[in-house]
Amino acid sequence: MHYLTYVSLAIYFMVMLGIGLFAYKQSTSDVSGYILGGRKVSPQVTALSAGASDMSGWMLMGLPGAMFLVGFETIYIALGLLIGALVNYLVVAPKLRVYTEVADNSLTIPEFFAKRFHAPNSHVRIIAAVIIVIFFTLYTSAGLVAGGKLFVSAFDLSYELGLVVTLGVVVSYTLLGGFLAVSMTDFVQGCIMFVALVLVPVVAYQEFSSADKMMGFAYESIPHFSDAMQNVTMLGLISSLSWGLGYFGQPHIIVRFMAIRSVSDIKIARRIGMSWMTVTIIGALATGLVGIAYANKFDMKLVDPETIFIVFSELLFHPLISGFLLAAILAAIMSTISSQLLVSSSSLTEDIYRVLSKKESTDKEMVKMGRYGVAGVAVVASVLALDRSNSILSLVSNAWAGFGAAFGPLVLFSLYKKNLTHKAAVAGIVSGAVTVLFWIYAPVLADGKALTSLMYEMIPGFIVSSIVIWITSAFDADPCSKTVDTFHEANRVLIEQQ
Repeated sequence: MHYLTYVSLAIYFMVMLGIGLFAYKQSTSDVSGYILGGRKVSPQVTALSAGASDMSGWMLMGLPGAMFLVGFETIYIALGLLIGALVNYLVVAPKLRVYTEVADNSLTIPEFFAKRFHAPNSHVRIIAAVIIVIFFTLYTSAGLVAGGKLFVSAFDLSYELGLVVTLGVVVSYTLLGGFLAVSMTDFVQGCIMFVALVLVPVVAYQEFSSADKMMGFAYESIPHFSDAMQNVTMLGLISSLSWGLGYFGQPHIIVRFMAIRSVSDIKIARRIGMSWMTVTIIGALATGLVGIAYANKFDMKLVDPETIFIVFSELLFHPLISGFLLAAILAAIMSTISSQLLVSSSSLTEDIYRVLSKKESTDKEMVKMGRYGVAGVAVVASVLALDRSNSILSLVSNAWAGFGAAFGPLVLFSLYKKNLTHKAAVAGIVSGAVTVLFWIYAPVLADGKALTSLMYEMIPGFIVSSIVIWITSAFDADPCSKTVDTFHEANRVLIEQQ
């Protein structure tokens, strides 16, 4: 590896740590500042922060790898994500921004679920927090696996060293600066990812004299576009598109809507965020497609398809630019890990420690506990990530489905159903999470395989949770008048602010 590549990476690391120090001085004196940035985040930072924390290492490694292996069927996953993200901005973002503030300034998703029913220490808060910690630990391990693979493929260093370096930098600035540091670093990282996902496929395409030539080499390994579109099964199509359902229940994404400075800014954030997402997803798919053609043309053997972006970065660019492109992968990985660590830490401290300890703690003590939480989740996730055989896309898909099914229906019902009850909320979370876990791990099919081999677990989990919430609310006692009043108050404030 050329020394200029290491210079680029060193500059990137110093910028991230510098942002963490800046945020440390600006917004970590109280819990609201540490967890939500004081609800003063700009629409530009909100948009790119949501996008960068959403896409993570799977955008530059998992999605190109899926295109490399499967071909054009991967487009359906991308289409489902684009539709889901847009609906999330339109349906969830405005009401969640208002409702979480009206509901006694809720700082976390579990706290909002509880205060939605005027029961701040209720069961739904603890259960939701436990699910967040469990699934985010799994999700964080996916990011660390990506970091480890990067160091092996790009630097010929040990996988374990990659875990340590990735974890060390991201934990440092998350511990220091909290939500503001995470959001600001996400903004910078989102910009880096955008440039990289435009640059890499465009430069790689220059190796071919025409699009027809490139597609000719690609079709040596994957089905033609028309065949891929015709041969996809209905279950396969639904499973791929259903990735979009997950957006409604992803705490590390929807928490951005809670932190934006005003409802009117959401429209600006939506335009920026969707434009960014469209370009980067197309770039990721194009990287995988050009990678197939490149590998066939030059008879290149790729042991791990998820490293095609790394291979292009090393083969086609000047060492200084190569370092920038490798920093883009780290940016994607770290932006998601930092968001997940902060949300997990927030749930551990605000929704578990504060509730179970039953004592008044100062803001300084809670921020300190939050930092301990970040470190704790990071250590457990790093242990899980030691299994380098894990597929990044597989780990992400499991965690994505878990959150989408456990929280997605409840978020929608909480914002749009005034007679939702506490028992229905608890039943919805538990049934969604249990359904996903059963679908992934229970060997119920004749050949010992799990049901996930037939259909993506998001679909049954989301459906079961929605039905359980609806039926339980219908047969449960009516919610208290305060709950209904808060619902109407949130709608009134939303209309005024729009």
